[in-house]
Amino acid sequence: MPHPLQAPLPRLLIVGAGGHAKVLIEALQAAGFPPPLGLVDRRPPEGAVLGVPVLGGEERVAALRAEGATAALVAIGDNAARQVLGRRLLGLGYVLPAVLHPAAHLSPSAHVAEGAVVMARACLGPDSRIGRLAIVNTGAVVEHDGLIEAAAHVAPGCALAGGVTLGERVLLGVGASVRPGIVIGADAVIGAGSAVVRDVPAGARMGGVPARAL
Repeated sequence: MPHPLQAPLPRLLIVGAGGHAKVLIEALQAAGFPPPLGLVDRRPPEGAVLGVPVLGGEERVAALRAEGATAALVAIGDNAARQVLGRRLLGLGYVLPAVLHPAAHLSPSAHVAEGAVVMARACLGPDSRIGRLAIVNTGAVVEHDGLIEAAAHVAPGCALAGGVTLGERVLLGVGASVRPGIVIGADAVIGAGSAVVRDVPAGARMGGVPARAL
């Protein structure tokens, strides 16, 4: 799948300066983006992060937009916080590009929305749809007709069979697997290594093999 932004790609402001930001910095580099403009964070660290300068606190996003920053990426692991920040950035007029690692495999018919991230060795099947600000992490599989709604996170090594739906802000833990056609409601959390074999209601906490309410 070609990158959703046409060349020349912008220098991105990265909101967040923790571990997720480090992964995204290297994904941006691999995907051919120019070096990031810099990072801002609620608690900005001292010094650069993987060579990217720290520009100050999150409160600087409006000023940086006024100074000419045009595009941003939300490097926040918490799903709800990432969605809130994404909406704020869009309201300020930022563009939120999708980031597709070149080592990911995407079907030509897969669709990836703005601000979403697809990491190395992830696989998106035919007619899969990845929502705004969602994360499909390293080595995760979203099979044909899968729907990952806004700000959900498919953690490393997850396997979603065909036709699975994850609602907004769902967290699917590392190595979890989901049976075909399952629907997992918004804000649900599925524990690492779980096997989901039936639909999960919104807000539920599930874990185990097969997954049960915790």
